[in-house]
Amino acid sequence: MTREQQPPKQGPREIPKRTERLFDEAIGREILCARWGWWGLPVLLYPTAGGDAEEVERMKMMVVLRPLLEAGRIKVFSVDSIGGQALTQKDRTTQSFARAQTLFDRFVYNRVVPWIRKDCDSPAAEIVTAGASIGAYNAAASVCRHPDVFSRAIAMSGTFDLTKWLEPPYSLDFYYSSPMHFIPNLGECEQLRLLRTRHILLPTGSGPYEEPAQSWRLAQVLGAKGIPNRVDDWGKDYDHAWPTWREMLPKYLGEITQAS
Repeated sequence: MTREQQPPKQGPREIPKRTERLFDEAIGREILCARWGWWGLPVLLYPTAGGDAEEVERMKMMVVLRPLLEAGRIKVFSVDSIGGQALTQKDRTTQSFARAQTLFDRFVYNRVVPWIRKDCDSPAAEIVTAGASIGAYNAAASVCRHPDVFSRAIAMSGTFDLTKWLEPPYSLDFYYSSPMHFIPNLGECEQLRLLRTRHILLPTGSGPYEEPAQSWRLAQVLGAKGIPNRVDDWGKDYDHAWPTWREMLPKYLGEITQAS
């Protein structure tokens, strides 16, 4: 840890923030990556469908996470939602979304993970993923596809079966981007062995615009393969909105870092 990374000993603390734009040739654009905090457990917090890397800050998530950040228990990272942005385009097709999602997954694994590990000065750091709505989909998919680097997912209010919005035919890009589809056919292999040492938490509300059945369906898919998971239904007073997620995420990150 450098002197510049240490929090001030006196006076008000300003949460340090770092941003960097990484160009990806396959995607064909610069992608914004952001980090908040001094040190702690690295958390990759995905934005919602159309969001960018700084959405979580605008939606006051750093405000509610401030105690954990100040205590050095977590260090939060985020990245533009490339696949999610493709999903919201009016002229998108199933194939165009699936391709964008595949390229996004490669970018996260090949570029964002090393960026996070370098920032943490820890070349083998395991990363927790988190997100809400489509961010939950990305959080769960990252752990399922890459259990070698991602240890846990906190997938809040997720939509995990995107066929509700996408029409067939479904390409291999779509199949391998969707845990709901590829996990049932995953045979005994190193990926599955590692997944059985990971954990996917599926918190959801039951209020307006929530769909808890999506979380229960993914839980059944994971459980059938022996992959640890848990669904927490917060009830009808919690709807599909940022106030719900601002209450959920500090609770679960607090529990994870307390346990560790």
